[in-house]
Amino acid sequence: MSHSYLVVAESKGGLLRQVSFETIAAAKTAAEDGDHVAAVLIGSGLSSLAGELISHGADKVYVVDHAGLANYNPEAYSKALQSVIGAALPDALLFGHTAIGKDLAPRTAAILGAGQISDITGVEQKDGRAVFTRPIYAGKAIEKKAFTSFPWVVTVRPSNIAVQEAQEDRSGEVVNIAYEAPSLRTVILEVVRKTSGKIDLAEAKVVISGGRGVKSPGGFKPLEELAGVLGGAVGASRGACDAGYCDYALQIGQTGKVVTPEIYIACGISGAIQHLAGMSGSRVIIAINKDPEAPIFKVADYGIVGDLFEVVPLLTEEFRKAL
Repeated sequence: MSHSYLVVAESKGGLLRQVSFETIAAAKTAAEDGDHVAAVLIGSGLSSLAGELISHGADKVYVVDHAGLANYNPEAYSKALQSVIGAALPDALLFGHTAIGKDLAPRTAAILGAGQISDITGVEQKDGRAVFTRPIYAGKAIEKKAFTSFPWVVTVRPSNIAVQEAQEDRSGEVVNIAYEAPSLRTVILEVVRKTSGKIDLAEAKVVISGGRGVKSPGGFKPLEELAGVLGGAVGASRGACDAGYCDYALQIGQTGKVVTPEIYIACGISGAIQHLAGMSGSRVIIAINKDPEAPIFKVADYGIVGDLFEVVPLLTEEFRKAL
């Protein structure tokens, strides 16, 4: 018996987010021969993006295009998604493990009475079923889980699933789904977007983070210079934010952002488990700390014992020469 999978794609600034393609790749791996993988786009003015989802593996794309869906609203998006589910009748749904996905996925699972596995970093076929990998205990352990029955819901951690190469000549069907704006209990009054021009921390391939070891707001300057050379973004530990050294928007950790860059450089960060929960999925972790016993070195791929104010400028200088 074949099954159908529905990927909930996300966009930002009129472009599809990379996690959308990664989630399609996860669905294709979870699916067996003869299964069907579709995607859904919810928003305003996004119809032109359907072709990209098809080229990356979607067999069909459902589009819910309405001015009232321009900004994410849990009630509105949930209603729109239920309309698609009614038309597509999926056995499984996959979301990105993003701010939207972490909100919309459990809502959907509850409505469908489905099981859910969150924050997966891998998927494989074993004994005729999909087996999912996810980190637990702030990345200190890995568990493998599988569902015993359909329907099910999964969220995919960004930057962990290899994207399938786009096939521009791939064909698929685009289905427009009608949407009537419901009476909402909450409405968006205003959306204020930061216009710093800096790279989005959650999307950055390189992240340079500072902890209490930066000692002051000015202590982030060398980190910003290194991030500029590497084309990365600057983050921070909760300790640095609590100390007033930087804005909480930069916080990485259990109560902050979760990042999974190619390279994560921790500067003056001790390595509390709460911080590790937000960055342990990074491909390569480099730690710079004066304390050789700092816990961060236990999770780091490379460690430098030294003063960040001496080490970071040297790294910046060498990278400038190399790049």
